[in-house]
Amino acid sequence: MLNIKKEYVVTDDKQAKAVLIDIKTFERIEEILEDFGLAKYMEEVENDEALGIEEAKAHYETLKRG
Repeated sequence: MLNIKKEYVVTDDKQAKAVLIDIKTFERIEEILEDFGLAKYMEEVENDEALGIEEAKAHYETLKRG
């Protein structure tokens, strides 16, 4: 588990308003979320038909134009 050192920002009436974390921890959390998202996407498309090289090039060209 990721050990997260955090500081709380509170209002005058002691209500938690925000949390501060260091940049290194934030970047690690971002990396974990991106990896998770990529893994979920890979699961979603694992049964999709793969494009041939010419089909892939044509599709890539439409992406560049659009």
